[in-house]
Amino acid sequence: MDDVIQQPSLREQFYRRERRSVPAARAFVRETIADWGLGARADDVLLCVSELATNALVHGVPPGRGYRLRLWLYGDGLLRVEVHDSGDGQPSVREPDGESGRGLMLVDALADKWGVGERDPGKIVWCEFGATS
Repeated sequence: MDDVIQQPSLREQFYRRERRSVPAARAFVRETIADWGLGARADDVLLCVSELATNALVHGVPPGRGYRLRLWLYGDGLLRVEVHDSGDGQPSVREPDGESGRGLMLVDALADKWGVGERDPGKIVWCEFGATS
């Protein structure tokens, strides 16, 4: 029996370290998931993208650099969101401190899975959503 291996679809965009990059990242993701015919969890995906992009700007991107946003769509409908930045640190869910500290708590609550991977330099913070159509 021949098994056909389907390569995942990939879209990516680089963003400079500036506040307007977060709404631009949301717009990019909104357009991409519409093109891919995904909709059931669009609000969850967009909120997680906002949080990961904001964290990359505030905590992960050294001055003068930016971050890369990658979206992977696998044949089984799994959507993976990755934010690549060149900053140090190991992101983790923590107790909120006033108005900040809720980003990864929201990602943890909304995404099916999330984690942190290595990158040289920096890290990749990712989250996944199944059954997104």
